[in-house]
Amino acid sequence: MIEFPGLFCPPPGAYDGAEMAAPAPTLRFEREAWRAGFDLVAGVDEVGVGPLAGPVTAAVVALRGGRRFGWFRQVRDSKLLSETDRERIAAAIRESVPYAIGWATHEEIDRAGILPARRLCMLRAIEQLPEQPGHIITDALDLPMPNVRPVVKGDMLSVAVAAASIVAKVARDALMLELCEQYPGYAFCRNKGYPTPEHRRLLATRGPCAIHRRSYAPVARWSLPL
Repeated sequence: MIEFPGLFCPPPGAYDGAEMAAPAPTLRFEREAWRAGFDLVAGVDEVGVGPLAGPVTAAVVALRGGRRFGWFRQVRDSKLLSETDRERIAAAIRESVPYAIGWATHEEIDRAGILPARRLCMLRAIEQLPEQPGHIITDALDLPMPNVRPVVKGDMLSVAVAAASIVAKVARDALMLELCEQYPGYAFCRNKGYPTPEHRRLLATRGPCAIHRRSYAPVARWSLPL
């Protein structure tokens, strides 16, 4: 088994200055894995850690050595892109390379905690891939499987991880729009479950609904016995 360094950390000051605030991800880590003999290399990332409601969602995007796509130059950490750009790039990713999505529910978050839930949704995404990758790059999170390379700020440094962050964000946002209709009165269509001032105000007024994370302090404050 090829050994890789455990956790890559960018050097101090790597993101200082306006031009370095949003560096374009590269294929550095993917190329290292390809050169080590892994043909299919995947990036995995999750979104939805901070919301007070809804699931945490992961996506995995697999890249094969020797193949290049135009969206490689467009991907960024999903938080740095507009909704329109995310949806456009996500569509291009889904049409061109293997990908999969995994979920961990709000119940699982409450029962196990957010860190185990993050790993769980990542593992579920990886399991759904039609072909298992030989090497996996994550956004700083270790997984209980071989040939995993956690990279701090992986969604800013790795094309595959940035692509996964975009696919995951688009998928979760779409689900929260559906849940907004099922659970009106919390502005999920706008806040996607994140603790915006409006969401906090509505939570205080109405109390939590069925998909709120009761293990999160702002929700627990207003929770009533079920």
